[in-house]
Amino acid sequence: NRIYNFDIDVCAIQDNAKCKNFFSPEDNGLSKKWNGKCWMNPPYGRDIGKWMKKAYESSLQGATVVCLVPARTDTSWWHEYAMKGQIRFIRGRLKFNNVKTNAPFPSAVIIFNNSSS
Repeated sequence: NRIYNFDIDVCAIQDNAKCKNFFSPEDNGLSKKWNGKCWMNPPYGRDIGKWMKKAYESSLQGATVVCLVPARTDTSWWHEYAMKGQIRFIRGRLKFNNVKTNAPFPSAVIIFNNSSS
């Protein structure tokens, strides 16, 4: 957020929202128009491809979308969408909030904007 000064967290709940403005599961962020500078930490399940597609397509319409995702370089969504953005691999494993263990997978930040799309 220090770099981008995000306008909205497109996939959050009240307890983990990174911005004052956010789309909750009830809002269904996939059905909303994403504008400005967007933060996205999507659900890491089977629907992650839908979120990455939305992030990429939103960047084509002028949004900047910064995505925190697992570095699953063997998946379709990675090749179809993540590779179209700026990829920044995170060294080591992330640790979220008060959880005692690190994530069991490597992570990456994918940035979609006009210069990467």
